[in-house]
Amino acid sequence: KTMKEELIKLLDKAYAPYSKFHVSAIVEMKDGKYIPGVNVENASYGGSICAERNALTTAIAMGYTKGDFKNIYIMVSGNKLSMPCFICRQVITELMDKDCGVVLVGKNGEREEYKVKDLCPYPFNESDL
Repeated sequence: KTMKEELIKLLDKAYAPYSKFHVSAIVEMKDGKYIPGVNVENASYGGSICAERNALTTAIAMGYTKGDFKNIYIMVSGNKLSMPCFICRQVITELMDKDCGVVLVGKNGEREEYKVKDLCPYPFNESDL
């Protein structure tokens, strides 16, 4: 299956009863493994987790570490593209190298590709602590 097909299938697994805004993400690791994530909402909105962070933290739980990531692919419900929120951008910047790909994929086949450094040109990182 194509990445677009995998992301579409994954959208159905999102838990978004409040916003109805389903998001799927798949992280591609340097070793060729693909790790999925979906958004999971909560009645206490601050307890919600985005698909991007779900996929990234699942990779960490599986034993991957900073530097093991290659690309992240993101799809939202509807026929548009959507950027990661700024909390997700912070986590992406923490875990993924600045030249890793951030790929937005539309259900209609539209696609935009960025680098981590494009999304967060001035990241908050360990040097700021």
